[in-house]
Amino acid sequence: MNAVTQDTHTHDYKVRDIALAELGRRRIRMAEEEMPGLMRIRARYAQSKPLKGVRLSGSLHMTKETAVLIETLNTLGASVRWASCNIFSTQDDCAAAIAAAGIPVFAWKGETLEEYWDCTLDMLTHPGDGTHNVRGPELIVDDGGDATLLIHKGVDMENGDNWVNTPGANHEEQVIKNLLKRTAKERPGFWKKVAAGWKGVSEETTTGVHRLYQMMEAGKLLVPAINVNDSVTKSKFDNLYGCRESLADGIKRATDLMVAGKVAVVCGYGDVGKGCAHSLKGFGARVIITEIDPINALQAAMEGFQVATVEDTLGIADIYVTTTGNKDIITLEHMAAMKNNALVCNIGHFDNEIQMDRLNTARDVTRENIKPQVDRYTFGVTSSNNGGHSIYMLAEGRLVNLGCAHGHPSFVMSNSFSNQTLAQLDLWANKDKYEKTVYRLPKKLDEEVARLHLEQIGVKLTKLTPEQAAYIGVPVEGPYKPDHYRY
Repeated sequence: MNAVTQDTHTHDYKVRDIALAELGRRRIRMAEEEMPGLMRIRARYAQSKPLKGVRLSGSLHMTKETAVLIETLNTLGASVRWASCNIFSTQDDCAAAIAAAGIPVFAWKGETLEEYWDCTLDMLTHPGDGTHNVRGPELIVDDGGDATLLIHKGVDMENGDNWVNTPGANHEEQVIKNLLKRTAKERPGFWKKVAAGWKGVSEETTTGVHRLYQMMEAGKLLVPAINVNDSVTKSKFDNLYGCRESLADGIKRATDLMVAGKVAVVCGYGDVGKGCAHSLKGFGARVIITEIDPINALQAAMEGFQVATVEDTLGIADIYVTTTGNKDIITLEHMAAMKNNALVCNIGHFDNEIQMDRLNTARDVTRENIKPQVDRYTFGVTSSNNGGHSIYMLAEGRLVNLGCAHGHPSFVMSNSFSNQTLAQLDLWANKDKYEKTVYRLPKKLDEEVARLHLEQIGVKLTKLTPEQAAYIGVPVEGPYKPDHYRY
């Protein structure tokens, strides 16, 4: 835990440097000014405190925007503990500010995987109540599903599943297995106790939502879950408009690269890919899209983009961006055949969209660190390349916008985090009614999140007359679209 302050006697936290707290507080105040949705929700519920006393754990990038979310949940009455969901995404000054405010936080930029998963365990470990030495959360805010995964795997282990004793498929999986085996020795029966008190989870990302649906379909989901990712004011705003700004921000902060005139490949044309493609096009790049979905591919073609395969672009493209949420999108063989000094980065998923494990262990490849989160990999002579060429990798294949910059703008995160807050309120209010399945917030709440942000940007809505509303068959005050409508 290099250069990390921990003081478990008076405060419960692990951060880089608590002395950064005042700087973090100034930045958090700036973020609040750009997050009208969260601030209005905070004001609306500050007196009633609907989450009073609720043990709430969060696994989500520890940024200034997340700090506003944390303090909103705290204002609503929750007892909050937090960790980042990415080893590179923490803004150390903002983590320090949250710790200084007395809210337990376990996050710093540049964690090892071992430290990351220890922080996840700390975040899930709430103080005891006299009956229990330690307790788990009642509600979880998750981003990528790591907290959800750890609890489910822990319960499986305590039920006799042998997964923890099999070799890990990669380094991170082995770290998880080692952590679970350690908890089995130090805290017998802990995970079943956690599951017994757990009432629900709201999930932020495409990847995490996929995991939830898979567990639900297999009959293994332990709690009700709300899919926040597919709220329109999350998916279209965070994934599309957020990436449209934060991808370029990450590339520009990390490098001296001029995007104009370059050939850029965007792997995937979902909402994240759309935002990235239009951003790079706006900077003057010639953008090529790769896709598996014929509808998305047709959309890309109709919007003026060439659609090809990664293999078609090798030796031609200057920039590669993965956005898919899948694995092995860019392989070691792809990187070995890329144009000299091509730039490679990811904004879609964990570090396995790009085959980082294979790249880091390849015998004929040398790695040179240029600066934090910027590495140059040079390939030796092999049968698949001429030898001596290099590529630049950003954020070690993890999220470039958070590893190399500060993530999405505060205003767009206000939309996402307003959804998260409403989801947490809904889960707690319906904890005795909801089944162990995956829910979505109703359309009316989706529209409400949008309404919370309109005044700040000078938007005035047209109002339906009763006759107009009756003519199209909707309430005067909405919702205005059916659930199946695609924005």
